[in-house]
Amino acid sequence: MTIFERTKELAKKRGLSLQETAKSAGIGINSIYSWKDKKPSVDRIKAVADVLGVSVDYLLGNTDEMHSNKK
Repeated sequence: MTIFERTKELAKKRGLSLQETAKSAGIGINSIYSWKDKKPSVDRIKAVADVLGVSVDYLLGNTDEMHSNKK
């Protein structure tokens, strides 16, 4: 699953559109759609992960754990 697909699925589960997610993350409202073809910056991934309440590693597909082990 790509970062775009994972983000889209998670936003839907949270009751958010991709535009709402992007706006809450402080990025352009159509920025997440560009993730289909372009690799997003770390700052953008972190901002979206914070809005969705998951770890960056989860969005990147590095883990199936939604939250990091950090306290």
